[in-house]
Amino acid sequence: MNKPATGSEWISAEALDRPGHHAGTEPAALDFAPRMAALIFSDEQQPDIVLREFATRLMDQGHRVLGLVQKGHCDGPATRELFATLLHTGGDVPLFQDLGSCAQGCKLDVNQLLCAGASISDALAQNGADVLIINRFGKLEKEGKGLLFLVEQALSADIPVLIAVPELHLGYWTEFSGGLGDQFACDSDAIARWWDSLAVPVQPALSHRFA
Repeated sequence: MNKPATGSEWISAEALDRPGHHAGTEPAALDFAPRMAALIFSDEQQPDIVLREFATRLMDQGHRVLGLVQKGHCDGPATRELFATLLHTGGDVPLFQDLGSCAQGCKLDVNQLLCAGASISDALAQNGADVLIINRFGKLEKEGKGLLFLVEQALSADIPVLIAVPELHLGYWTEFSGGLGDQFACDSDAIARWWDSLAVPVQPALSHRFA
């Protein structure tokens, strides 16, 4: 599997090898040409900072931004502050399920994630958006679950989508996207070039600025 380039270098979808079969975990592939981009990141990189800066810049310009941006970490018993900010309300959603003081790790709170997804879906259906940001293509998404329904909802309405994809899950993402859309390294300049290429006009903003 090819790794994303460093810095702000673009990676075309065509340049990446199509992944092999992942038995029992295949998300349904898209069957239309989407306006979407995957922000590919390694364990050492911080996509949440890049996504947050991008969302803030667009909000300041008056764009309508929907989605989730993750903040905090869940690195075991010592650090259990994992949230995501709902961009259309500014509210924080807890993403981990507290398993008690003896737990060695964290478990994603699927109900909280799906409730946040339902809120975003309603906002998309009622008012549309200029862009949808998804904090992760994670374990649920690679199985065709999680927030993938939001990606499909937005793209079917011709709303651009930006999603953070770990290198570990790049093959699953390419399977879902069918090799369509753009992929680039975890870099603010690359996102800016992608967004500028879309030439999305400013509409009345619905998003809340970060505190």
